[in-house]
Amino acid sequence: MLSGFGLNASAQSQNHNFSTAQALDIFNGLYRDLDLYYVDTLDAEFLIETAIDAMLNELDPYTEFYKEQDTNELRTLTTGKYAGIGSPIFWRKDCDRCVFNAPYEHMPASKAGVRTGDIIMKIDGKDVGKCGNKRPSDYTSDISARLRGEAGTILRLAVKRPGHSGLIEMEIRRENIKRPSVAYTTVLDTVRTQGTKLGYILLESFTEETGNDFSLAFKNLKSKGVSGLVLDLRGNGGGVMQQAVEVVSNFLPRGSKIVETRGREESENKVLKTMTLPVDAEIPLVVLVDYGTASASEITSGALQDYDRAVIVGQRTYGKGLVQSPRRLPYNTMMKFTSSKYYIPSGRCVQARDFKHRGADGQPLHLPDSLCRTFHTQTGRPVKDGGGITPDIVTRLDSLPTMLTYLELSDEFFDYCVNYRNTHEAIAPPEEFHLTDAEFEEFKAYMGESGFTYDNRTKTALDYVRSLARQEGYADEAKAEFEALEAKLVRNLSDDLQHWQKEVRSSLETAIIGAYYYDHGMVTYALKDDPTLDEAVRILCHPEEYQRILSGK
Repeated sequence: MLSGFGLNASAQSQNHNFSTAQALDIFNGLYRDLDLYYVDTLDAEFLIETAIDAMLNELDPYTEFYKEQDTNELRTLTTGKYAGIGSPIFWRKDCDRCVFNAPYEHMPASKAGVRTGDIIMKIDGKDVGKCGNKRPSDYTSDISARLRGEAGTILRLAVKRPGHSGLIEMEIRRENIKRPSVAYTTVLDTVRTQGTKLGYILLESFTEETGNDFSLAFKNLKSKGVSGLVLDLRGNGGGVMQQAVEVVSNFLPRGSKIVETRGREESENKVLKTMTLPVDAEIPLVVLVDYGTASASEITSGALQDYDRAVIVGQRTYGKGLVQSPRRLPYNTMMKFTSSKYYIPSGRCVQARDFKHRGADGQPLHLPDSLCRTFHTQTGRPVKDGGGITPDIVTRLDSLPTMLTYLELSDEFFDYCVNYRNTHEAIAPPEEFHLTDAEFEEFKAYMGESGFTYDNRTKTALDYVRSLARQEGYADEAKAEFEALEAKLVRNLSDDLQHWQKEVRSSLETAIIGAYYYDHGMVTYALKDDPTLDEAVRILCHPEEYQRILSGK
């Protein structure tokens, strides 16, 4: 390959174009000859898709290719809307079929009686068949496409419900499904807020109507006389950038610059400002963030921080400062690709990972704090780039065991919750529900008999140290010590479940509540014991501290 060193821009461009054409010719020639002479018949769709995935994996995780049957997924991501029955599904290996998971409240599936754990057997009278030799992702996409359809059309569904004999049949009328980005809104308990009337809004995503939905929720809380607001962006992975501007416009003067994008193409260079008058430019505001807060959520929290308009509370955010754009490709396929970076009002970009330059392990480099640059908010408070949004008040999360993560993701945990729902017609409201001690003992016994296993990080670390000792010649000398330590690290599931009982109970009760009361029930339960929300309430109940934080004094 020719080096671009010392060449002018035109020559470099010609060199790049030649190299690109050369590489494509080689690829086409390679595949053509394989297709002609390889011992077996090639699956063109599978092999080319694999090549595309491998190429895009070298760029960044946000640049993605969508096959024709998957383009609806991209539209759903940006609009939050589609026509169907309103329930996620996933493939289960043990039954080799798709299973419903957490039907949306007030949507066709839940209204027809579909429950989490129901196994899809027939659609419109025809057995959907098992996954078999198909890729699970392709099988799941096919089932999902068959569940969707034009609003108003009837779907006949037959499911196998764990714990019940025979099939359960139901008719479901498809509807236009819109997942609300404002997932939960309430006036917080005045006992908790020491008599101060505070509003709370949980924003889960940024789709095409988020700005309008948020304004309606905010105005509704104001009509109830709230004197402060908590905006919860924890776990909000972002979405449509313009909607972040719309949300922020509720709190800042018209014409305020919120975000600037800069890309390789001139058309990607844009400045987005608030276009409407604020709903309330004075109301005290606290924004909750965590590691799951990303993209448009970081624009929202970062802009409010840069203008000293809100106190940010929680943990440092994810650090996604890249903007994606859709592009149509031949045969009704599409691509979503990274087209620019965004910069919030102080001038900083929150992007934390360098996908262009990777470490020896192939992973993107994370910009160290020592290399982050300092910028300043409107009142002069220092803020950093290159690592997400650092909260004004950092709250620490409780240390959780690796076992809990394995537990929550396991089929065994899922099955226990499904069985609980199918054997208990009703439970107490989310504010009051708790498993009895006897039920928790039943859960421990169930998990012990289920074959559930999990990794122990301490044991994994010990194995790594032992391998290093072997390489450096210390293994024999330290053998007794290694064996003694290993003997103490033997996992006992029952003991671990008991030791972490509070955390395990919380996860289990949350999942069970969701099966009865959907998302709003889980949020209600989670907010009961939420130290980060408590810190937000404390700040809003002490105006002098709120002002001190924002002034930087």
